[in-house]
Amino acid sequence: MRSRFAAKITTAHFYMRFLIAPDKFKGSLTALAAAEAMARGISQYASETVIMPIADGGEGTAEAICSALGGKWVTMAARDPLGREVESRYAWLEDGTAVIDMSEASGLWRIGADERNPMRASTFGTGQLMADALQRGAKKLLIGLGGSATNDGGIGMAEALGYRFFDDAGELLTAIMPANLPHIARIQAPDTPVDLEILALCDVQNPLTGERGASRVFGPQKGADARMVEELDAGLAHLADVVASSLGCDFCNTPGAGAAGGFGFGLLSFCNAQIRSGFETLAAILHLEEQIAQSDIVLAGEGRLDPQTLEGKGPAGVAALAHKHGKRVFAFAGAIAEDPRLADLFERTFAITPTGMPLEEAMRKAAQLLEESVAQAAPFFSKPTA
Repeated sequence: MRSRFAAKITTAHFYMRFLIAPDKFKGSLTALAAAEAMARGISQYASETVIMPIADGGEGTAEAICSALGGKWVTMAARDPLGREVESRYAWLEDGTAVIDMSEASGLWRIGADERNPMRASTFGTGQLMADALQRGAKKLLIGLGGSATNDGGIGMAEALGYRFFDDAGELLTAIMPANLPHIARIQAPDTPVDLEILALCDVQNPLTGERGASRVFGPQKGADARMVEELDAGLAHLADVVASSLGCDFCNTPGAGAAGGFGFGLLSFCNAQIRSGFETLAAILHLEEQIAQSDIVLAGEGRLDPQTLEGKGPAGVAALAHKHGKRVFAFAGAIAEDPRLADLFERTFAITPTGMPLEEAMRKAAQLLEESVAQAAPFFSKPTA
């Protein structure tokens, strides 16, 4: 299905076709809002501008796909990471595919900074969204991983889908959370298993446990201190052992199993899911490569360009496709790390935040700053950088 999301602005100066394909500017602009701001910045110069917001499997994946394919939103009540009922939504496409951002119900944005506690945070709410899609007759699930407040290995999601967890005494554990991980002795699958194609979209390759695992790499940003990190890592290792004995599968070391606090592992283990590159999947849905091939200049962007950008993030994927077709690609970001590899990735990068501007102010003015930065960068688009 071809993308139905393409906004064109016609005025002439460069007589060039610009493709604007940013990811979100986390905490300040959705990918769509960023693309619209960039389009305003270049509108007086470009002969044609096409905006195509992207995502890499993290927050904004459902919005990008829903906008591109003309889907509709399903709104429902679900639990946030701490068990409070909140209004949540997921996208429903014409072909019966449901697209869920796990951050919608289980995201870090759902809780205050003083509430962060990955020993309590659960993915139960995401499981509720999945269960609702299944009840509606979904033929396929696309689940974007990223931005989670959780580190539960997907046990909350599994409980919402009918899995049952028992302790050494054979007692049923209810309202399970990471603090329960060491006490799980047996897992019972539901009578009706999840039986449809599920793709887990992510942009990281981390295994479930160990030095590069979910707890050690991502736990601290979710509120875990050093002792908690060790407890969470041990708990997930124990979960992997129990999953192997109860369900007969072992995905502990599968790349991406550690995504979203081990939610990748949970989808693999409890839902027979497959892990796919978030960016590559979205790029195929949007026919992004075709759009790049038809353009003269490509503008990419995200909140911060740094070494993580090089590890499968959206702007890196856009740049790779632009290079493949010999297109010039420029990137805009709120902040840019000192990394020479970024210079190889983009013809030029532009930090939109003025020196000395407080972060809170920069985030509040992000759309204005991005628009102005693109307009000011226009002279660099007219000819290749020397």
